[in-house]
Amino acid sequence: MSTPSEHVPGSAVLPDMLPFWMPFTANRQFKSAPRLLARAEGMYYYSHDGRKIVDGTAGLWCVNAGHGRVEISEAVSKQIREMEFAPLFQMGHPRVFEFAEKLVDVAPEGLGKVFFTNSGSESVDTALKIALAYHRVRGEGGRQRLIGREKGYHGVGFGGISVGGMVNNRKFFGAMLPGVDHLPHTFDLEHNAFSKGLPQWGAHLADELERLVALHDASTIAAVIVEPVSGSAGVILPPVGYLQKLREICDRHGILLIFDEVITGFGRLGQPFAADYFGVKPDIITAAKGLTNGAVPMGAVFVRDEIYDAFMNGPEHAIELFHGYTYSGHPVACAAGMATLDIYEREGLLTRVGEIADYWQEAAHSLKGLPHVIDVRNLGLIAGIELEPRPGSPGSRAFDVHVDCFERGALVRMTGDIIAMSPPLIIEKSHIDELFGKLAEALKAVD
Repeated sequence: MSTPSEHVPGSAVLPDMLPFWMPFTANRQFKSAPRLLARAEGMYYYSHDGRKIVDGTAGLWCVNAGHGRVEISEAVSKQIREMEFAPLFQMGHPRVFEFAEKLVDVAPEGLGKVFFTNSGSESVDTALKIALAYHRVRGEGGRQRLIGREKGYHGVGFGGISVGGMVNNRKFFGAMLPGVDHLPHTFDLEHNAFSKGLPQWGAHLADELERLVALHDASTIAAVIVEPVSGSAGVILPPVGYLQKLREICDRHGILLIFDEVITGFGRLGQPFAADYFGVKPDIITAAKGLTNGAVPMGAVFVRDEIYDAFMNGPEHAIELFHGYTYSGHPVACAAGMATLDIYEREGLLTRVGEIADYWQEAAHSLKGLPHVIDVRNLGLIAGIELEPRPGSPGSRAFDVHVDCFERGALVRMTGDIIAMSPPLIIEKSHIDELFGKLAEALKAVD
């Protein structure tokens, strides 16, 4: 039996739910017993019926500075009154250039150019297109092959699902992009179960890239894309030395290395980017989510200066890259992003996780030994709790834990039979205790 959480005034009136086709949702199941969030402040959501819900997921990995930041809402309000939209095809507006300058100041050194998108999915497809075009403008147009990784999640565009490696995201949609291959994933319960931080076993799996080079020839390979930490697949961590090996192999063969940092960007690991945390500099970084604290949809692609410069050799009047979006660099999104970066800087949120990561780690691993828990994985302010699947019903146990947590007043995410958590970076020890306490209760209650 679930324990009621704290109530605050709210409305329990439900809207008509039938017209909305919900994304990544079992629509019929949800609409029969909806879980609606009505407002948010700080570390908490409030449900439509007034219950207080501690946010263990930063919304969806994006509300890094916590909810209800007045600085962001005021910046958005001011910008939308001043100018709601400006085109960026052969035009511009001051805010986008100001924002780009602020972003490259926090990006890894050398990634000094930013291309704006509207989501992580668009960032990935943009990065892949830039990689392909880069080789072409350099006279190596034969480099058209893209290498992803099993269990990788790179959004839902055709490029992203092609290099991605999550079967349900791929199997309904045909043959995908041609010329794509995949590295093996690094998930291994036998060797790495209950590792605290980075697993020690598995760096050798990066050597599989050499096998793919031998199979296809380096002259055909444009780029390798990996998540430094895989989120959607259930918090899969890179073994010690793994990313460094990928960098070395890519350098040896002239292959671009893309880090998909949609979830790890902007302080999630205790450094501005995972590239900083691991000390591995990719050629391209994709970002989104924490870019605007979730306030306005926006994504970004950071590229090495040398990549940008390679496009700048034709006639000055000619368009260098035939790519972009109507809402690239949207002025309201830029205003939200600039206010977000100001908060990150003022409150030290890009590096704050280092102060609380050990406490988070111990809280996560305190779940070892509870019913159905077969692994705990953590890094920075990320945790994945893997549950033993029910026979013949994969994913159902984690879903029931997810629902039970919500009823107890905690928002966690389920992916397969893994409970994934990635709270706002403003989290305090008391919130960690509350979050893992409610999760422990749910694990004990769910069969």
